[in-house]
Formats: sequence, structure tokens, C-alpha cells
Amino acid sequence: MNRHSGLLAAFALILASGQALAETYTVSVEPSYPPAQAEEVYRPLLDYLGKATGHHFVLSVPRNYHLLWRDIRANAEVHFAFEEAHLTDYRASRFGFQPLARTAETTSYALIAQPDVARRGVEGLVGYRVISMPSPSLGYALLGELYRNPVAQPDVQSAAASWRDGVEMIFSGEAEAAMVPSHIAQLYPNLEPVHRTRSFPGSAFSASPAVPEEVKQAVREALLRLHEDPELFDVLTELGASRFEPTDAAEYRGHERMLSGFFGYKSR
Repeated sequence: MNRHSGLLAAFALILASGQALAETYTVSVEPSYPPAQAEEVYRPLLDYLGKATGHHFVLSVPRNYHLLWRDIRANAEVHFAFEEAHLTDYRASRFGFQPLARTAETTSYALIAQPDVARRGVEGLVGYRVISMPSPSLGYALLGELYRNPVAQPDVQSAAASWRDGVEMIFSGEAEAAMVPSHIAQLYPNLEPVHRTRSFPGSAFSASPAVPEEVKQAVREALLRLHEDPELFDVLTELGASRFEPTDAAEYRGHERMLSGFFGYKSR
């Protein structure tokens, strides 16, 4: 074998070794979009993580929030999760998931409506149609906080396939109001807030205890650099974020209490 052939063989061996070390990791996300749309929204992010870490990332998105909640309670096997504060805390406190990075912006929700409806205030929506994504989404939980009296509540409907669908249902006359993330509410200046909620830490990317430390670190570093890639601007915009920032479990501690009113929740 000549020297040139020997170098090619050595390079091929190194490449093969690298491929052998590559692993496939599942990333669970909230069903804020229908599965096909979620794949479209998150595919650029997963491809970016693959290039940055040398591993392969596969999206896991249940058909609805009820199935997500079932899977979380059962600790169904996933390697990473990208979820809002209450679910992030639940996974961290119950199953040892480690929050790695969060969206820089905090999370809050707005109950929005046409101006004439919004002027009636919170009580003015009692008995009227309000759209929200299903339980145990954070928006649904916050809506439940707003209407604690079981005989003085709006007609809460979970017919939307995404948060933006709720807004469209106001325009089509299918609902009087919708509970949506604040970054979505800001896109519709012709609608007015009936109520704005308190803020929570931004949605976090957390890792299962089964993920090796070096992979966690590689994913964290990739997320913290994500805003530097102009091709991923649309991904961040869709998430209502400008960038990711470091975080840890302490920042989310206590937020799982937002789940306490939902079926299947058990105190530790």
C-alpha cells in the first residue's frame, strides 16, 4: 500500500469511528402545533443541533396535551424536552431532568378579544366562548386560575389546533376571546387584552439523566450559540424568543404546582 492509499484508509477509519459514536436522541415538544406543522417548525432546530453535536435528533410530539401529560407522568423515554416552566419543573423534580438552556424572554399569557368584548372585563366573559389549548398547557392552567368559581366561568373550548388558531376563531366569530402566549397577542394590535397573566421563566430545553454529560454540554453550547445562525432566525421568531440563555433546575423550582389541579397529578 502506498503512502497516499494509507492516508485515505486512515481517514476512512476515523470517519467510520465518528459515525459509530453518533447516537440518536429524541426531543419531546409540547403539541402547540399539529404534528406535521411541528415537524416543519422544529426541523431546522434539530438539524442545527445535529450539525453542532455530531448526533441525530428526532422530534417526538404527541397528538395533544392529554397524551403529553400521560407520557410525562409515566416518564416515557425521551432524551430531551423543550417545554414551559410547569412541565420543566415536573420533569426535573420527579425524574431528574436537567434544564440546560431557556428562551431569554419570560413567558406570559394574554386573554384577548375584540375591543367591545374586552371592555366588559374578565367577568364579562362568563358564559361566553373562550378558546385555549387543552390542559395541562400553561395557558389553560392560568385561565383556570382566573375563573375559580365553578358557576361563574366562560365556556372554555379546546378546539384549536394551535395557539394562533384561537385568534383566528375570534375573527371568524367562533369565539369571543382566546388565551394565547403574549408574543402571539402582540401580533394582533386590533385585539385587546382582557387580562394579562404573571410571567414565568422561558421555555427550557432539558435533558434526561440517561443522556451523557458530554452530550448535554454540547447541546447546551449549541443552543447558546443558536442566535448567531441567521438561518435559524425564523425558528426563534416562531418560539417568541431572541436567543437561549443558561438555566438550571433552581430557576423552575415550584412551578409544577400549576399542574396540581389536573387529573393524575400527585403531590410528592
